[in-house]
Amino acid sequence: MPSTRAPAAGSAPAARHRLILVVTCLALGTVVAAMASLNVALPDLARETHATQTQLSWIIDSYSLVFASLLLPAGALGDRFGRRRALLAGLALFGAGSAAAALTTEPSTLIALRGVLGVGAALVMPATLSTITSTFPRAQRAQAVSVWAAVAGASALVGLFATGALLEGWSWRSVFLLNVTLALVALVGTLLFVPESAEPRQPRLDVGGAVLSVVGLVALVHSVIEAPTRGWADPVTLAEIALGLAVLIGFVLFELRREHPLLDPRLFRNRHFSAGSLSIMLQFFVFFGFIFVMMQYLQLVRGDSALMAATAMLPMAVTMVPVSRAAPALTARFGFRGPWVAGLAGVAAGMGVLSRLDASSPYWLIATGLVPLGAGMGLAMTPATTSITDALPRSLQNIGSAMNDLARELGGALGIAVLGSLLSAAYRDHLSLPGLPDHLADAARSSLAAAHAIGGPVSDTATTAFVDGMHLALLGAAGAALLAAVAVALLLRSAPLPETSDDDHEVPRPVDAEKQASYL
Repeated sequence: MPSTRAPAAGSAPAARHRLILVVTCLALGTVVAAMASLNVALPDLARETHATQTQLSWIIDSYSLVFASLLLPAGALGDRFGRRRALLAGLALFGAGSAAAALTTEPSTLIALRGVLGVGAALVMPATLSTITSTFPRAQRAQAVSVWAAVAGASALVGLFATGALLEGWSWRSVFLLNVTLALVALVGTLLFVPESAEPRQPRLDVGGAVLSVVGLVALVHSVIEAPTRGWADPVTLAEIALGLAVLIGFVLFELRREHPLLDPRLFRNRHFSAGSLSIMLQFFVFFGFIFVMMQYLQLVRGDSALMAATAMLPMAVTMVPVSRAAPALTARFGFRGPWVAGLAGVAAGMGVLSRLDASSPYWLIATGLVPLGAGMGLAMTPATTSITDALPRSLQNIGSAMNDLARELGGALGIAVLGSLLSAAYRDHLSLPGLPDHLADAARSSLAAAHAIGGPVSDTATTAFVDGMHLALLGAAGAALLAAVAVALLLRSAPLPETSDDDHEVPRPVDAEKQASYL
C-alpha cells in the first residue's frame, strides 16, 4: 500500500483552510445532530410504523450504541489508513443508510438501519478533528478547533429544532432525507477540498479489545432495553446482563496485558481522569435519556406540536450558554470541586422538579426544571472535561479527547436504554385495562400512541400510566446525577490537582467556553 503519511500542518494552501473547516464541521454536525433529532419524531414514528415502546427505544439507541461502541476502533482505523478515506466511507454509509431508512415502514428494519448510520458516524466524528489538527498551521489551529467545538456543542439542539420545523409540514421520513442531503454535500466537499492525512506507523489496531468492548456493551444494553418485555427477573434477562458484565470485565483484563491497548485501564488510577470520565458519562446519561422521555411527554401527553416540543427546551439552552461561559472563572476562583459538585447537584435538582410533572402541569413548572438542568450541565462540564485532559501528559492528549467523546456517546446510549426501560416497564405495570379485548389491550400496552389510537377511557388510563413511568425514569435520572456528585466529591476530596504534562507542573487552567462546548 502506498504511504499516506500525514502532510505537514499547514501544507494545504491557505485559501483551502476555510473550505476544509466548513466541510469537516458540516460532516460533524450531521452525525452529532442525529443523536437527538429523531427524538422529536417518536410520536409520528409510533403512529405510522406501529412501533412498540421498546422498539422506539431501539430506534433511538441503536444509533447511539453502535456509535459509542465503534468510536475508538474507528478513530484508530482513520488515523492509520487515512482520515479522508474514513470521512468518505462514513459519510457514504450514513447517507445510504438514511436513504434506505426513509423508505422503510418496519420498525425492525429502521432499527437495523439506524445501526448502519452509527457505523458511519463512528468513522466520521474522530476523522473531522484529526483532519483539522493535521492540516491547519499551528497559528490557526486553536481557532479552527474552537469552531469545531462550537459546532459539536450546538448540533444536538439544532437537530431538535430542525426536526421540529420539518415535522410541521412533512413526515418523519423528512428527517432522514435531510440526513441524505447533508451527507451528500459533505461527501462532495470532502472529495473536492479535504486532503488525505494518516499515521501509517501507528501500532496495529487492538482487534481483540475492540471485539470484546462491542460484544459486552451490546449484550448489556440489549438486556436493559428488552427487560420490560421479558421481565427484569426473567432468566434470559439476568443471563444477558451477567454475560455483558463478564465480557466487559474480560475486556479490562485483556487490555491490561496489551502493549498497545485500545483503552488502557491504568489511566483510571488517576482520580481526576476517573472523576471526569464518570461525570461526563452520567451527565449525558441524564441528558439524552431525558430528551428521549421528554419529547414523548410533550407531544403525546401535553399535545404539543413537534416544533413546540423542541421550542420548549429553550430555557435549558438559554441557561446553559451563559453559565458555561462563566464556569471557567468560577473554577479558577473556587477550584474544580465546588462548582463541579454544585453543577451536578443542579442537574439532579432539575430532574427532581421535572419528575413531578403530570398531564395538566403548566409550562412554568417545566421551565422551572429546565433552568437548573441547563445551569448544572454548563457548570459541571468545564471542570469535568478539563480534569480529563489535564490529567494526561501532552503526548496522550489524543487519548483524553477520545475518552471525552467515548464517555459522552456511551453515557447517551446507556441513558436512553435505562431510562427508556424504566419508562416502558412502569407504563406496562401501571396500565390496567379490565374487560378490554386482548388484542386491544396488547396494542395499548405496546405504546402510548397506540393507546391514543384506541381512544376513550383507554387513552386516559394509558396517559396516566405513561406519566407514572416518566416519574420513575426522571427520578432515576436524578439519582444518576446525585451519584455523579457524590463520586466526584469523594474522588477529589484529597486528590492533588492534575498536572498539564510530564514536565509542566502548573495548576490546570479551565478550558474556554468553545472547548467546553464540544462536550455539550
